[in-house]
Amino acid sequence: MRSISVLSTLVAASAVQAGPAKRQSTLTPITVKGNAFFKGTERFYIRGLDYQPGGSSANIDPLADEKVCMPDIEKFKTLGINTIRVYSTDNSKDHSTCMNALAAEGIYVVLDANNPLYSINRKNPAPSYNAEYLQSIFATIDEFGKYPNTMAFFSGNEVIHDEKETTLTAPYVKAVTRDMRQYIRARFDRPILVGYSAADVTDNRMQTAAYFNCGTDDERSDFFAFNDYSWCTSDFVTSGWNKKVEAFTGYGLPIFLSEYGCIQNVRDFGEVAALMSSNMTSVYSGGLMYEYTYEENKFGIVTIEDKQKYGPRVELPEFDAFAQAMAANPAPQGDGGYTPTQKVSECPAKDSHWIVEGTRLPKFPEDAKKYLTAGAGKGPGLNGPGSQNSGPATHDFAEPGSAAGGGTGKSPSAAAGLAGPAPVVISGLVLLTTLFGALAL
Repeated sequence: MRSISVLSTLVAASAVQAGPAKRQSTLTPITVKGNAFFKGTERFYIRGLDYQPGGSSANIDPLADEKVCMPDIEKFKTLGINTIRVYSTDNSKDHSTCMNALAAEGIYVVLDANNPLYSINRKNPAPSYNAEYLQSIFATIDEFGKYPNTMAFFSGNEVIHDEKETTLTAPYVKAVTRDMRQYIRARFDRPILVGYSAADVTDNRMQTAAYFNCGTDDERSDFFAFNDYSWCTSDFVTSGWNKKVEAFTGYGLPIFLSEYGCIQNVRDFGEVAALMSSNMTSVYSGGLMYEYTYEENKFGIVTIEDKQKYGPRVELPEFDAFAQAMAANPAPQGDGGYTPTQKVSECPAKDSHWIVEGTRLPKFPEDAKKYLTAGAGKGPGLNGPGSQNSGPATHDFAEPGSAAGGGTGKSPSAAAGLAGPAPVVISGLVLLTTLFGALAL
């Protein structure tokens, strides 16, 4: 729907704001075991929503302004969620107040590392993969990696879409995934997961999933997510979700819905019951409802009238419906029937819908290797000069297993002593896809 994707430690976070950072220190990082997420020894299900007050056009970073985030966190407590996804953040700003407040409530954050100016261009990917772009990505990781409730980053969102030519962006997004994972391994001493948020396109959904879970450990994603709006006040079978569970049975990584919530009929959020049921828990690890604030696309569950998003949060009927669905369908006890070992997928073959040839990825840009040891430095924020055309028209390709900058190729899961590696349907029905349709956000 939303079409856009340092040696930081808790001590560094405490230097910014000692009290809240200390409260965060007991928050357990989310890791991967087999095809599921875990919080320590407990199975972890994503039970949350997508959060971007003002939508894409407002260019607001809700986690950099406590006047925006704090009243929303009170609403999140009422809803009983444990995760939010934020699409656009300003990597030149401090986020300690909002992130610490979320952590105090046990709420994890999944972030899109891209923004409209710094992303892989769906129509012309090669020039948009460059050192300037990676500096912005890495600066976002630097800023948010110091908060223990940063669960994961998306390396892209709906870059591969329903036009077959967009599958040619896959090697570039997978290279970004590789680079982000290597940067995290080089700069942080805890696991932070990296994966891709896919469009729900029948012609390439399974090829995309296989592609991000094939190849060497340093190239594979930690998880796979996709945006699914096929449940329209229906049920598990009528929506076709049963067929998707069948299709993903045996897939080797955790899967969750990065967006869900059709609005064609009155929203009763029956998806929550399905996601928390034995019909799905052996394959899926929950999902994120789209979305919190009511924007031009009409998906939200609260309204905020003023432009700065400081005004009252007015609950719509869908707010109570979602809260009731969450309360009535808690996370299951036990392991949910997950598969404890991971399975590497076969890379998809070229066909009429998937036109990627071979498995090699673009080489890590030589002038970006310094960031692996020195850190990314100050980020360009949401209003920098951009990086869409900063790179070369063509790239050399790396041999599988070479890693971004000569690293070990170990995954965050392996580093944590776990089993295996952790690895753009036009879900955008409206404004967001129109505005960012050519970008990997």
